[in-house]
Amino acid sequence: MPTFNLKINGKAHAVEADADTPLLWVLRDKINLVGTKFGCGIGQCGACTVHVDGSAMRSCLLQVSQAEDMEITTIEGLSEDGNHPVQEAWKTIDVPQCGYCQAGQIMTASAFLKENPNPSNDDIRNAMNGNICRCASYNSIEEAVQLASKKLS
Repeated sequence: MPTFNLKINGKAHAVEADADTPLLWVLRDKINLVGTKFGCGIGQCGACTVHVDGSAMRSCLLQVSQAEDMEITTIEGLSEDGNHPVQEAWKTIDVPQCGYCQAGQIMTASAFLKENPNPSNDDIRNAMNGNICRCASYNSIEEAVQLASKKLS
C-alpha cells in the first residue's frame, strides 16, 4: 500500500492508503479527525467539507493521492479553541439542532467569508446552497453567517 504525505491542520502526516481512498476516510479512520462527517459520499450534502488550499471542498470526492502537496484544514484546525468568528457566531445564534451537518456548514461559511467578507443575504444563500441541513436550520445559519461577516470586518 502506498504512503501519502499530507499536510493537515498545519501538521505533516504520512498515511498508508489505497490511492483512490477518499480524503474523508483518511481523515476519520487514519488520522482520527472525526469532526468531518460522512453524509452522502457523492459530494451533494456538504457534511464532509474541509478547506483545501483555502477553498471549501467535499472531502468525499478528493482522493488521498490528489491531496499531497495541498494545505488541508478540517474543523479541528479552523481555530485552536473554537474561537473563529464563524464558530463564535454559530454559538451566539445557537445554530445547531442535531449538529451533524454543522462542521461542513462552518467550513463552507468560513471559506466563503474569506472571499466575500460583506455578503448580502442572497450571497449567503447562494454560497451555502450546497450544504444540506436535515433540521432545516437555514434561517439560523444565514443569520450566523451575517453575524460572522460583521465580526470579520
